[in-house]
Amino acid sequence: MPIPGYDSGTVAEFTLERSGARLDVVAGVVPEHVGLEPAAVDPPAGALSNPVDLVGVDDLRALEAIRVELVYDPTGLPPGASPTDVAVGVETDDGWSPLRSAVDLEETTVTAVSNDRPPGSTVVAIHDETAGEPA
Repeated sequence: MPIPGYDSGTVAEFTLERSGARLDVVAGVVPEHVGLEPAAVDPPAGALSNPVDLVGVDDLRALEAIRVELVYDPTGLPPGASPTDVAVGVETDDGWSPLRSAVDLEETTVTAVSNDRPPGSTVVAIHDETAGEPA
């Protein structure tokens, strides 16, 4: 699925099938080394997917939009959690932070779309305890 509002011909697409990850980027300059790799870090406790590194994202120039999609395992949700309480989590200096995300229950994917670079380069699907709270 392309980034909403962008012509698919302007989107650079990257997939890491064995991890169920996809990265779509719309930017003025997308260097050849941009892509996805399995992360060398351990996933956080309760992770719903394997961690993935967003490679070269800091080198994007004139970024318009970035979309990260991860396949996740809903059986890893804690008891009583809503199946929509899932987010793309990004590793920061303060731990794993959820990004504003949308869940596709049928495909068991979680997607974060932004006009800014994420605050880190390693992502994983996580249980988002704040998903049901007002913004």
